[in-house]
Amino acid sequence: MKKTPFIDIHRNLGAKIIPFAGFQMPLEYSGIQDEHITVREKLGVFDVSHMGEIWVTGPKAMPFLQYVTSNDVSVLFDGKVQYSCLPNGRGGIVDDLLVYRLDEGKYLLVVNAYNTEKDFNWLCEQGKPFDLVVGEELLNASDRYGQLAVQGPLALKAMQKLTNISVVDMPYYMVKKISFAGIDDVIFSTTGYTGAGGCEIYMPAEKGPEIWQAVMNAGKEYGIKPIGLGARDTLRLEMGFCLYGNDIDDTTSPIEAGLDWITKFTDDKDFIDKDFLLKQKEEGTDKRLKGFIMIDRGIPRQHYNLVDVEGNRIGEVTSGSVSPMLKKGIGMGYLKKGFWKTGTEIFVEVRNKLLKAVIVNFPFYHPETDK
Repeated sequence: MKKTPFIDIHRNLGAKIIPFAGFQMPLEYSGIQDEHITVREKLGVFDVSHMGEIWVTGPKAMPFLQYVTSNDVSVLFDGKVQYSCLPNGRGGIVDDLLVYRLDEGKYLLVVNAYNTEKDFNWLCEQGKPFDLVVGEELLNASDRYGQLAVQGPLALKAMQKLTNISVVDMPYYMVKKISFAGIDDVIFSTTGYTGAGGCEIYMPAEKGPEIWQAVMNAGKEYGIKPIGLGARDTLRLEMGFCLYGNDIDDTTSPIEAGLDWITKFTDDKDFIDKDFLLKQKEEGTDKRLKGFIMIDRGIPRQHYNLVDVEGNRIGEVTSGSVSPMLKKGIGMGYLKKGFWKTGTEIFVEVRNKLLKAVIVNFPFYHPETDK
């Protein structure tokens, strides 16, 4: 079982440690609900060092990424980040990921922890026609980095104290290489998986504990707390963000998952599964990932059946929980055509009972209006 650079810190803080994606990771510290609300209202710090970091560099980096990812890499400029996915050649998704353009011909791919080895092997195979040099132009550098996500409306204000470079006014989905907490060449991006604002910080693994302490000190006056995987999941679910392995996988297409917006069909972009996905976009699909809020009291769980008023199975829950902010059960799942319209009533089968729910648009929670 792998350990992140922060494992001793988590243990000393009394975190509940669980195995996750081959790592020992903190599930919670003060409790999922308390941690969730802290991130929504103030700021919290997550250890996300289990995520994978893969460098793609050199003159063929951009055309290669145009081919293997669904989004349009050509629109990226230095310092811009893009959400995308890797089509698998069979209509499904190898993984979803972030593509960071640090410089011309220098891209960092941040992938899901479970999939790091699978993704790297896939990229190596697809990179053969591009003659990318594995270990140089295509490099799995995951073991070299620690990563912290500092999320919440006060996150950037607190982190500004640790650098002379302006970060408080950085737009969403941007990246800079900066000196941070006295450490050079830290990668600092205004990204995250919570919808609460904030940043993600990539540092040399050996500098991780030093930066953790600096982050906690800088955030102390604003009420910073350490946050575990439990709240990370409820936060992303409130935003309707997909989780690989639950809501998307090798059998679901980005069109079915509602990821049309990261699937770009331009004349100068030829990518894996382009024709298949374009046909799905033009002709429609038989199933679609949709969100729902419980009307009846109950918690939707993964793999629970979704049914119509007559009890006919129309889909399955892929993710579900109680929203700490809305105090209601929320979930998402793939539904048959005819049940996608906002306001449509469906039912969740919970222990042989049919509990009423209603289809809604993502996100479930709107920070500006649902406070």
